[in-house]
Amino acid sequence: MITQRLRVAAYAVCLRDAHLLLARWVSPDGARRHWTLPGGGVEHAEDPFDAVVREVAEETGYETQVERLLGVNSRTRIVESYDGGVVDLHMLSVFYRARIVAGELRFETGGTTDLAQWIPLAGVATLERSVVVDIGLDLHRSAPPTGHAEPIRRTGFMRH
Repeated sequence: MITQRLRVAAYAVCLRDAHLLLARWVSPDGARRHWTLPGGGVEHAEDPFDAVVREVAEETGYETQVERLLGVNSRTRIVESYDGGVVDLHMLSVFYRARIVAGELRFETGGTTDLAQWIPLAGVATLERSVVVDIGLDLHRSAPPTGHAEPIRRTGFMRH
């Protein structure tokens, strides 16, 4: 039986000197890793605006100031759940442009990421990365007036 689940997440696009701030996601068993934008799940009754500030601090050590809403992306994917079931996962992601206002780069311990790093923009396309990186950068570049993120199509490695 397939169950349905909604996951709401908020992500930050932080750029500095032609570098993008990324965090490295680690699977619960430690076997898989890929780069993603700092951010993550919105907790019950939490505003996505507050969630992105919290998530960036947890994953990178930085205090951020949200500058603007970039847009929203909605996508679905059939995934295997941790208990072996099948989930029709609807991912609703809110993207913000944010700037670093305080703090020093440090790595999260005991969380979903193990590394944070400023990556040269020119090298991002070569990384093993989540699709949220591409969506966030596309929203940053295109600044659609509606805030709607069109689906990203790419070949090769893709994580949702």
